[in-house]
Amino acid sequence: MRLRSVKLKHFRGYRTVTVIPANQAMTGIVGRNDYGKSSILEALAIFFETEGFKPDKSDMNCFSLAEGADQFEIACEFDGLPERMVLDEVAETTLADEYLLNAEGALEIVKTYKASTGKLERIALRCQHPADPELAMLLSLKMADLKKLGEQRGIAEQVADKRVASLWRQAIRRAAGQIACQDTILDISKALSTDNKSIWEKIESQLPVFALFKSDRESSDGDAEAKNPLQQAVKEAQAELQGQITELERQIEASVLEVAARTLDKLREMAPELANELTPRFKDKPKWVFNFTLDGENGIPINKRGSGVRRLILLNFFRAEAEKAVVGTQRDVIYAIEEPETSQHPNYQVMLMRALLELSQHPARQIIVTTHVPALAGLVPIEGIRYVTKDENGYPIVKMPGNDVLKEAAESLGVLPETGLERARAVVLVEGKSDVIFLRHAANTLKAAGQLASSLEDLGIVPILIGGCGSVKHWVTLNLANDLGLPWCVFLDSDIGGTAEQIAAIAKRKGEVEAQGRSFYSTRKREIENYLCPDLIEAQLGIRVAFSDTCDAKKLIGSAARINPNDVIDRFWTLMTADQILQRSSYRENDLDRSELKELIESLQTLVA
Repeated sequence: MRLRSVKLKHFRGYRTVTVIPANQAMTGIVGRNDYGKSSILEALAIFFETEGFKPDKSDMNCFSLAEGADQFEIACEFDGLPERMVLDEVAETTLADEYLLNAEGALEIVKTYKASTGKLERIALRCQHPADPELAMLLSLKMADLKKLGEQRGIAEQVADKRVASLWRQAIRRAAGQIACQDTILDISKALSTDNKSIWEKIESQLPVFALFKSDRESSDGDAEAKNPLQQAVKEAQAELQGQITELERQIEASVLEVAARTLDKLREMAPELANELTPRFKDKPKWVFNFTLDGENGIPINKRGSGVRRLILLNFFRAEAEKAVVGTQRDVIYAIEEPETSQHPNYQVMLMRALLELSQHPARQIIVTTHVPALAGLVPIEGIRYVTKDENGYPIVKMPGNDVLKEAAESLGVLPETGLERARAVVLVEGKSDVIFLRHAANTLKAAGQLASSLEDLGIVPILIGGCGSVKHWVTLNLANDLGLPWCVFLDSDIGGTAEQIAAIAKRKGEVEAQGRSFYSTRKREIENYLCPDLIEAQLGIRVAFSDTCDAKKLIGSAARINPNDVIDRFWTLMTADQILQRSSYRENDLDRSELKELIESLQTLVA
């Protein structure tokens, strides 16, 4: 299952019903301090009953309370639902067949909490449920009552296996013909169960695992920030083995109940009235608890190190998750991280966000982040931005991305024009600092060798970092260039040889740019690192690094040089000679030998022609 939206009502600052749609991959919540960003993440933590997050009476909106409201609500919608589920016995059914989905076909779970204590009062589904009273109560009927109703309606012969409750329900509904439904709040926490087996437990076991990493955790020996990554791994491992755990629990329950039954049989011989009053049952399910921690050198806990070190553990947990080659676990995972910039050097901030972006591409992972830093917000895909602000009454509201909203969000974050733009005659939008180095060095070196008449600086052509072509910062910079009347174009890696999603994203951006009548340039090779000369790298490192035009050259070279892959261009490109640049960018077309990078610079220079 994937989170589709969060709905808050009377929760903290969210006085009226507020819907926060979630992006299927990455959601970036931006806005000013004390506007309600953290409340959204903590509401999710309360909903998923995350360790360390319990609701209390202070979560009730004080104005709603003064007006007589006595509850607050946290609701979550989910899509990507399992095709089949077992709600009772072993027979499979679907949430749609049981009329448990809302009008949009999503699973909407509403948790209601008591204002005076914060205690969970009810778990319900908002769904389109049968209006007919008898059909509406089918899920709460025990087997004997289902059979009785089925026989009354003359459908007993249509039930293939009369021991299976879901088959009785299906037959009764089929016989009813077209069923009229109405919007219903269906209590599934207590009132709705199948032969005393809670339907909520069955649904809950399919929900995503939720992990929240906050920026202001306390520092103690059990600091969750230091151990949560490994503790999350424990949760995932338990989820993968849940089938075996459930079977073990069943065997234990059957064994103990068998002993209890024999005990009651013996008791019945001596005191039959007392024995008949007693019913064996398990009061609580077993709790499977595994706790992990990380100890540093000399047994010093990691959480006693500096806050930056602790956050780096978190950073590398996400990096490890992003690189882990797994098909996926039985349950999806939602990673929520509050202000990843906290206690981190700017380089590590960007590394963390890139790791999160990579992780969000995993089909079983969703990422939700809050941030105040423009550079990080700029890396979030535009469609994932959620701007939290306040209306004229001072109530928090959440705005979806659009031209006006993105401009407002960018201004609230303090996104400013790139330095140098005021002197520019034309602008080339590029993804990062390595692209700036790449273009400037290529132009300067080819000019010095007599291959070009001018460099980019000579003509006032300024490469501007946009932090990813699907970002807020891209939008701001692009529109600022339009407002100033500057010619502009876009230059990006082609990502040929990468994933289908990466290639599709480049094609999408190309279409968007060209639709505005602007030029879009991309590399013939996979990335700019693929243009580096292997002989130069060998001369610098003393080892030969083999890479093709479409492989991940950045990663291979970075590993060989023992440096961050994002620093490969900084380290080696400025050593490239004009001959090496021409040779590494040469290609043959229509029986002619051509130089891609020379032609690229010449094309960029036509912006000011």
